[in-house]
Amino acid sequence: MNSKPLLTPFCAYLRSKKWFTLEAPARDEEELLDASGHCWCRCTMLSVGPDGEIVDPEDCRAGRDCYQSLGGAESTDAPPEAPEPPR
Repeated sequence: MNSKPLLTPFCAYLRSKKWFTLEAPARDEEELLDASGHCWCRCTMLSVGPDGEIVDPEDCRAGRDCYQSLGGAESTDAPPEAPEPPR
């Protein structure tokens, strides 16, 4: 039996309150978000990602500069450093 693991379409650093109760990676927004819809980036610990853009399941996907796939080489390491905020 050679089955591929089910991967999430979302960035490995996308977090929500509901994320901590999941038994498997979220496959859609309903599995990831609670009624508040609040989410944040593990890299910045803010609702803005390292690229300065808003964190949202719709946007935190492949193609975004700071995206990291779940199970990617860097996903088990510490998250990348966030850039210094503008002054």
